[in-house]
Amino acid sequence: MNGFWAVFKRELKGYFATPLAYVFLVIFLFFAGFLTFRQRFFEMRQADLRLFFGVLPLLLAIMSAATAMRLWAEERRTGSVELLFTLPITVTQAVLGKFVAAWCFLGIALLLTFPLPVTVAYLGNPDGGVIASGYAASFLLSGGFLAIGLFFSAVSKHQVISGVLTGVACAILYFIGMPTVVNYLSTILPAGAVTTIESFSFQNHYESLLRGVIEVKDLLYFLILIAGWVWACTVILDERKAS
Repeated sequence: MNGFWAVFKRELKGYFATPLAYVFLVIFLFFAGFLTFRQRFFEMRQADLRLFFGVLPLLLAIMSAATAMRLWAEERRTGSVELLFTLPITVTQAVLGKFVAAWCFLGIALLLTFPLPVTVAYLGNPDGGVIASGYAASFLLSGGFLAIGLFFSAVSKHQVISGVLTGVACAILYFIGMPTVVNYLSTILPAGAVTTIESFSFQNHYESLLRGVIEVKDLLYFLILIAGWVWACTVILDERKAS
């Protein structure tokens, strides 16, 4: 575990060692507020954060791709990955250290949106449980996006390519659950296949958690998905370390 903590602390400190992290946070917070309030937030006269959680998937996908694309792509481009693997740590510890640090960074971004629930609480009497489950769902969603980005960062040496691949993969996994997509698929695929594809969608599980009902199947979906992509990243790096 010493190797994990060493990588975790190095990565998390590295985010705030340059102004880039602060720029990402400011941009994320600006659009989180702007996109929420521009959708007739006050005219709805409802004390909830449905509009906010509705725009978060897009913002988190962009933020996660931008955060993840440098995790391994930069290490491979500069050759520092070889130096990292000469240290007394395992590939799994290095991967988990980087992933958890990046996930904590995204968690900090979500925590900094606290003025929104404070505003809602001031304007009315919102359901605190629904808001809490919404933040939990958003944190899990960001972890899923980030795990995908971690994998593609290990696959490509180029940050831009890694970011594009991450964005495309996240978009596919999110939008395959949209009613229009499901309706189209139902015209060309058997019902069982459509149901299976729909079950892999981020959207269905994310929106299920937003209702304030935390079900085991939704938690397992995100945890298994995150573990699967992180494991795939570890396999890729293990093979390259051995070669």
